Amino acid sequence: MSDTSFLTLDKLSLAYGKTLAVKDLDLEIRKGELLALLGPSGCGKTTTMRSIAGLMTPVGGRISLDGADITRVAANKRAVGLVFQSYALFPHLTVFENVAFGLKLKGMRGAELETKVAAGLKSVGLAAFAGRKTPELSGGQQQRVALARSMVMEPKVLLLDEPLSNLDARLRLEMRTELQRVQKESGVTMIFVTHDQVEALALADRIVVMKNGAIEQIGTPEEIYNHPVSSFVADFVGFENIFAVRDGKLTTANGAVALSKTLPDVAGLAWRPRAISLGSGPLAGTVRGVSFAGGTREYVLETPLGIIKTEVDATFPAYALGAEVAFDLPVEGAALLKRFG
Repeated sequence: MSDTSFLTLDKLSLAYGKTLAVKDLDLEIRKGELLALLGPSGCGKTTTMRSIAGLMTPVGGRISLDGADITRVAANKRAVGLVFQSYALFPHLTVFENVAFGLKLKGMRGAELETKVAAGLKSVGLAAFAGRKTPELSGGQQQRVALARSMVMEPKVLLLDEPLSNLDARLRLEMRTELQRVQKESGVTMIFVTHDQVEALALADRIVVMKNGAIEQIGTPEEIYNHPVSSFVADFVGFENIFAVRDGKLTTANGAVALSKTLPDVAGLAWRPRAISLGSGPLAGTVRGVSFAGGTREYVLETPLGIIKTEVDATFPAYALGAEVAFDLPVEGAALLKRFG
């Protein structure tokens, strides 16, 4: 474990029966960090989170928290909080009683309990809602109750399972800000699981992209967004034009295609739609789809390379369906992929 690591997963392996879900996973998480486990369904992110929470026993490896081995420590003894996707609130209890529930189980009573719960509700902006039943609250307010209930227990690590998935678009934006504020003000180490790359990019200090029970890439949001290391990560974070590179040429569905510039020694290249030069260049395609998206216009081109997706400023002259359009794939605008497939 490095000097900066607070939570360490060392060669962690997890299984459901004879099916291995996570194999030999190594991960170091810093104290006070907001970390996202990102990936599609079945990639192992929720399984990993469950093992940190103590809800799943590893078949191999070790989990250490703040210098102590917690691999076999019971869930209620490892100072780890968990906010479920469903919030798991008690509908027959008030907001105050929901937040106080865990503290009462620990034996807290009287003025100490009142002060602790009041501070927890204040931290999530719900001091005025203490007497309400949870079904009377909005989705965002219910999530704040679940967050406060975990935070008052003063966990060393707080885990959140798809924290924004049950909220509408407007509330998701609000809760991103709320989660960041609570995390930074409290200093708690926070790990959240999500399949939404926008959510991960907006919230996390670092992102762990997972695939088939293993880590595909770890980096800051900027590193993951701008410099994916594989075709899997590139596709997951919005690169829609992805090609393998062999013998200095792009490998496409229609065979090898040489570009005007020498290609770097990489496994693949990926371009976001915005990075495609439209209107000039050595390549050409036919417009098969066009959509106006406010400030931009998006095109789908049928080309010798296959389908190319482009995006240009809406002030750019529009092309009609069926029009022949010149374009270029500028190598300097591509992400360089170390792995393909």
